[in-house]
Amino acid sequence: MKIDITCFKAYDIRGRVPEELNEDVAYRVGRAYVEFLGASKVVVGHDVRLTSADLTDALARGMTDAGADVVHIGQCGTEEVYFATFHLGVDGGICVTASHNPMDYNGMKLVAAGSKPISGDSGLNDIRAMAEVGEFREPVRKGEIEHIDNRPAYIQHLMTYVDVSALKPLKVVVNAGNGGAGAVIDALEPLLPIQFIKVHHEPDGSFPNGIPNPLLEDRRQATIDAVKESNADFGIAWDGDFDRCFFFDESGEFIEGYYVVGMLAEAFLLKNPGAKIVHDPRLTWNTVDIVEKAGGIAIESKTGHAFIKERMRAEDAVYGGEMSAHHYFKDFAYCDNGNIPWLLVAELLCRRDVKLSSLMADRQAKFPCSGERNNTVGNPQAIAAAIEKHYAADALLIEKVDGLSMSFESWRFNVRMSSTEPVLRLNVESRDDVALMEAKTAELLQLVEKFDV
Repeated sequence: MKIDITCFKAYDIRGRVPEELNEDVAYRVGRAYVEFLGASKVVVGHDVRLTSADLTDALARGMTDAGADVVHIGQCGTEEVYFATFHLGVDGGICVTASHNPMDYNGMKLVAAGSKPISGDSGLNDIRAMAEVGEFREPVRKGEIEHIDNRPAYIQHLMTYVDVSALKPLKVVVNAGNGGAGAVIDALEPLLPIQFIKVHHEPDGSFPNGIPNPLLEDRRQATIDAVKESNADFGIAWDGDFDRCFFFDESGEFIEGYYVVGMLAEAFLLKNPGAKIVHDPRLTWNTVDIVEKAGGIAIESKTGHAFIKERMRAEDAVYGGEMSAHHYFKDFAYCDNGNIPWLLVAELLCRRDVKLSSLMADRQAKFPCSGERNNTVGNPQAIAAAIEKHYAADALLIEKVDGLSMSFESWRFNVRMSSTEPVLRLNVESRDDVALMEAKTAELLQLVEKFDV
């Protein structure tokens, strides 16, 4: 029977349970996914949400009814599904997760062989169409489900990114937000000279301390307090499926993801001289400055995981980073990962024998930024066009890699439209001038309001 499925987005599946996403939809997705890929063996796993296990079971039934064998790795992070897919050499993988969405949401992140992303322009819309029609081929055989513990192999892989002999005893606050990251930290703990201060550590799909989303300021306080109280060297917090990690320095100050990209670029260039680093176009000067001084090559890409991964593969880049706290690694099948970053940061701090705040203070002073300012507007395209016209005469460089970027002698900005809502996202940075950055941010926000007619 044909149905309308409304939970397919540009890069993944995300919707309210059960109105948009339920076991029938999950079953159909499983069948359509296997049929579309012609897959014979696939991986599934799920986050801690209360609805995730049942949705995953329905998804797996659809896959086996389509003729594929399923490797079920259980409760995990999205990065663990990525790892299992390329490590086991199977035809694809799906993680059932809604990451940082509200309680009544769930979703799926889909990859093909080699953990290559499946998004709207690489098959996601085809899978949706097949799932909606529901007319599936009868398989030659029904597939089987195998439950395995893939985490030990994953932990071994994580340890390849860090030189344990370079690590000094550290005290690190880790806040899993009652998501899934705590289990990975527990597995890493015996292997590292690190004392972990664990906050909201136990997985709990009812999220008693709020949905884990450290981009929201009110979700940061527990980490800040724990860093201060324990005199930790730094703090880390994750979203629910822990493919993003967020940093706090030794005084509890939240660090903008933009500066983390530059820090990780430096860490990789220490080990890979002359390598290519891919970054998004929203804020760029700090990253480019670090990469070029370290002898690397900085490459700008359109924002979004599918674009970053594609560009990294094309350029053979060793690392890619977005200011939204997504970090991508060549040796991780170009996928994003929320544990590799903090391991690299820990090693970098130990090698340079510095505090995280001092490492950041220099970069923040050299290239101060506004952080992303989101504005709900009526016509984002018209506003961006008006802003371009307003500044065009004075701009040294105008780029449209993603949205509108305009550079001047001492400052630059990027405005881009959200792909899912009528929101214009603004980022501003300057060279060595906080007052200029703040003045230009205020000026642009006034122009957004003025042109929103």
